[in-house]
Amino acid sequence: MPYTQFNFKVKAGASVLGGFQELSAIEKISGLNKSTDVTLKRGVINAPALDDWLKQVRDGHPGGRRTVTIEQQNEKHQTVARWILHEARPRKHTFVEPHPKGTDVAIEELVLAYERLEIEET
Repeated sequence: MPYTQFNFKVKAGASVLGGFQELSAIEKISGLNKSTDVTLKRGVINAPALDDWLKQVRDGHPGGRRTVTIEQQNEKHQTVARWILHEARPRKHTFVEPHPKGTDVAIEELVLAYERLEIEET
């Protein structure tokens, strides 16, 4: 099972984009239809999937804004919390030393902007 050593699994549709060890607080601003950016740190991402997404954002393609799901996993790899970011797009990404095997790449930080937050009970 990939990404088992990470607490947070990030998916766009059925595709897993990566796993991360840290997640910033996800907040909704009361009374406003605004949300703060989400920062994921110390992770491994599926490089081709993120590259495709970044290209779509740069090119202004409609597919650049996606629905992204962040799932918090417990030590048994069961989902204990789920946040759905609607109209999400990457704002910042910082890579570190490439992963020695496969197409996954180590990433220090991924910042996602989004339009609407949905919290799912698990």
